[in-house]
Amino acid sequence: MTGPAEFCLALECCRYGFKGSDSCCDILDAEVDWHQFLRLVRYHRIEGLAWNRLASLPIPIANTMKDAASAVAAQNLQAIAESWQLLNRFEAAKVRLLFLKGLTLGALAYGNPALKQSVDIDVLIRPENLAEAARLLRECGYRLVLPLSGKRLHPWHRTRKESVWVKDGSSLHLDLHTRTADNWQLIPSITAASASREVEISDGVALPTLTDDDLFAYLAVHGASSAWFRLKWIADFAGLVHEKASTEIERLYRRSQELRAGRAAGQALLLADALFGTLKGNPDLRQELGHDPATRLLFRAALRQVSGDAVGPTDRRFGTIAIHWTQFLLLPGLHYKWSELVGQPSRALARSRF
Repeated sequence: MTGPAEFCLALECCRYGFKGSDSCCDILDAEVDWHQFLRLVRYHRIEGLAWNRLASLPIPIANTMKDAASAVAAQNLQAIAESWQLLNRFEAAKVRLLFLKGLTLGALAYGNPALKQSVDIDVLIRPENLAEAARLLRECGYRLVLPLSGKRLHPWHRTRKESVWVKDGSSLHLDLHTRTADNWQLIPSITAASASREVEISDGVALPTLTDDDLFAYLAVHGASSAWFRLKWIADFAGLVHEKASTEIERLYRRSQELRAGRAAGQALLLADALFGTLKGNPDLRQELGHDPATRLLFRAALRQVSGDAVGPTDRRFGTIAIHWTQFLLLPGLHYKWSELVGQPSRALARSRF
């Protein structure tokens, strides 16, 4: 992809981190504004990946980047210990728990969970276990922050996929999911009861997460829910499929359609292809996805979001409009569009009330 040198360098840092990557291009041919680059990597939350690529080079902001990468690694070490404790507590209470994104995805996509910055610990439980999970989290020192009151927890989860918890005395946040998408029509069969696999994130520490089929669909829908405005999301997605054969990538896409990921999966693949060449071995699939006007529109909207100025949508006037309108295209049919027309205001109202 062509573009500002700083963004192209950020892409190269992500690509270099992919598990099994053979990235070897000269990343310093162009003049780089290092302060702008640092602003970019902070915004896109790829400090660990950037330092992993640039550590051996004499760059002007080396100490600043090293400190940022060290902070990411330290936060991940804290998250590893916390995740292991949570898993043991939930297993002892016989509450099934799956870990989404975060450390497990870092291990799968990059071969090293310490490279990926994870602001939150994301866990998935069965809806019927919500009260018990809330009790366990409080016993582990967590405090509910969204919604504001525990009395609102069950009504909140009826309209939102997760609640937000903070561990007192630490920087850890936890997103407690009872489903994998805000709209029930998207990936409805991917739940805490889905098939899982163990992923080693540290010596002797393995966490349960989704299998490849479900994880591919989930990551596509998760990224689409925010119009892919952070580079780390599409880098994680591209890193997950980087080593996979072209036939397997196509199979994952076909399976995502059975799981009702809809056009989110096509959007993710076209975006990953534009940034990282994900579909270079799948020209027929690239052509098929590009022929769908809605998928092509979703891709272009996402590309504008991720490659634009390093300013979050909520910090720009009308900045969230792209996120909202793209949601209507993720599945075909009036029934889905009506559910979004009703669901988006109700979710916004729930956030303002609780």
